[in-house]
Amino acid sequence: MRARQPDIEGYVKRDGVRIGYEVFGDRAAPAVVLLPAWSIVDSRHWKLQVPYLARHFRVVTFDPAGNGRSDRPTDPTAYGDEAQLDYLAAVLDATGADRAVVAGVSRGGWRSLVAAARLPERVLGAVAIAPVGPFLGSLPPHRQGQDFDAVRDSYAGWQRFNRHSWLADLPGFAEFFFTEVISEPHSSKQIEDAIGWARGTTPESLIAAELADLCVRDEGETEALLRTIDRPMLVIRGTGDRCRSQREMARAAELSGARDVVLDGAGHLPHNREPVVVNRLLREFVERVAGTPAKPVRWTRPLDRPRRVLYLSSPLGLGHVERDAAIVDALRRRRPGVQVDWLAQHPVTEVLERRGERVHPASAHLATESAHIESEAGEHDLHAFQAIRRMDEILVANFMVFADLVERENYDLWVGDEAWELDYFLHENPELKRSAYAWLTDFVGWLPMGSTDEPLTADYNAEMVEQIARFPRLRDRAVFVGNPGDLVDDPLGPGLPTVREWTTANFDFSGYVCDFAPVDDDERARLRAELGWGADEQVCVVTVGGSGVGGDLLHRVVDAFPAARRAVPGLRLVVVAGPRLDPAAIPARDGLEVHGYVHRLHRVLAACDLAVTHGGLTTTMTLTAHRRPFLYVPLRNHFEQNRHVRHRLDAYRAGRCVDYGQTDPDSLAALIAAEIARPVDYRPVETDGAERAAALLAELF
Repeated sequence: MRARQPDIEGYVKRDGVRIGYEVFGDRAAPAVVLLPAWSIVDSRHWKLQVPYLARHFRVVTFDPAGNGRSDRPTDPTAYGDEAQLDYLAAVLDATGADRAVVAGVSRGGWRSLVAAARLPERVLGAVAIAPVGPFLGSLPPHRQGQDFDAVRDSYAGWQRFNRHSWLADLPGFAEFFFTEVISEPHSSKQIEDAIGWARGTTPESLIAAELADLCVRDEGETEALLRTIDRPMLVIRGTGDRCRSQREMARAAELSGARDVVLDGAGHLPHNREPVVVNRLLREFVERVAGTPAKPVRWTRPLDRPRRVLYLSSPLGLGHVERDAAIVDALRRRRPGVQVDWLAQHPVTEVLERRGERVHPASAHLATESAHIESEAGEHDLHAFQAIRRMDEILVANFMVFADLVERENYDLWVGDEAWELDYFLHENPELKRSAYAWLTDFVGWLPMGSTDEPLTADYNAEMVEQIARFPRLRDRAVFVGNPGDLVDDPLGPGLPTVREWTTANFDFSGYVCDFAPVDDDERARLRAELGWGADEQVCVVTVGGSGVGGDLLHRVVDAFPAARRAVPGLRLVVVAGPRLDPAAIPARDGLEVHGYVHRLHRVLAACDLAVTHGGLTTTMTLTAHRRPFLYVPLRNHFEQNRHVRHRLDAYRAGRCVDYGQTDPDSLAALIAAEIARPVDYRPVETDGAERAAALLAELF
């Protein structure tokens, strides 16, 4: 799912070639055109820049000839420098942009330089990332043996940069090429994306692009062209670039009069691998070139500032915000007068607004994570690790919202409860830390749900271990919402410690956090009367959390209700659809009541005789704390529900785990009849978790 959809989509046509473009953002804002790179990728290679830049500028992207929504001509003239200038001018005309800042990567970086030189009346300034500089330097040594036309029995390494190799095995070339040019460690997702974009082209298109004419014929002409540029220029290059030589890129910067920004260790596509750094450089450049008025600044003497907390609570389910609200209440008791701003999105905002909390206005810019997770789900199936991995575009966009906010406003403490974007990109950009920072989570470690996951989860875990080892004080406090015994003892990966070993060494433990006190029998009876349930009536509640992912299970329980009512005469079924499922989609039946979002749902769960839920931690632990029998059905392929949560519930001796395959009407009815009102022998759930977590946070003021 994209972090931001285009506001306008269209096409231009030049010399019979159709070029697809997209426009994002306010028409009145300064225009930024993100140019195509080589035809092996489409304009989606800018996906980590578009949402951020479009909050500040009008952003235009267009696909190259040979990929994406554009045509795939086989005539080299359709790919040459002159054609690229024509495409740019046509897109500017079609989008109503008289003048724009242009930016490009690799060959697109060269074309941004050419545009600044040849179209100065249309180009306000240009950014060239890892630019090709024709004739300005030799290829890196490992590339100098390549021969585009050579016929070989087989092709290895950079010999694959060859027309015959592409015709025989373009996917094999793409896998080699992107592994080379995205050379930074822990880059599996970026490489995977790029290989996917390469599927949009053809060998014939790529060969034609390689044979296309440049607008210069030798070093002298290149130098002369670049020296004519009188626009503001920025070159961004990485010292780990394995595609272009440092001399070539440095000379392009020098000759064009560009500011030369060198990213130590970065590869050929830093906008993909180091998006935060590149995004900030792009924004600063465009604001300077476009003459964007400076925003007013208000500064308060530090000793006159109230204590302020910025709290980021994960929207993936409502459990995070419920415990976070309890922690904030306890924190206010310890630090009276503390001000808490929430950077949050739906459905978290619904809970916060009911509590009268302040949701920061910047929250309106956050891209939806819940909708992405729902888009990744099948029938009671969610490969949670891959879903979060594929959420990278949204996570970058949301981190940039946070980064802009804390650049403008001062806070004493940032708290991230499974705010993955905050923790990851702070470790990737530790120089941005300007406040005390606390990280909360109720699980540690990405765990594989099959052999194909194993190398990926191990790589993600290895990166996490390396980040914490390199920057141990970036997290001023890391809090595990639970106890050491709640941790699985699985290894994080080959050569890595176990989850329990590593977490025990790097986290404090708050115990489980509830925002309620467990009820006794008298309170349960009072709640039942308040809810309109008879003292002897048997009530089953089905709830599937704050997202729509559990909707299939909810409907299965409803379908099983007639059989369950035959097995348990007089049974009442209370369906809680939550904030992201439509209650009207549940068919009416005698004895069945349907609710949408229920504030303080724990009271309903405390009063029931049985609950059916998915494998989410908050709902299952709420039922455990209230000592209610329950059936829980983990989402298939959801590593957290199947491994982390199930381990914790087993430690509490709580609930009965049911495979989704056992949820046909007859099986569910039998399970409901067997479990309803069953006596339980759960381990007690601690009641001081919020106070313990708040004490750990309060020490950071």
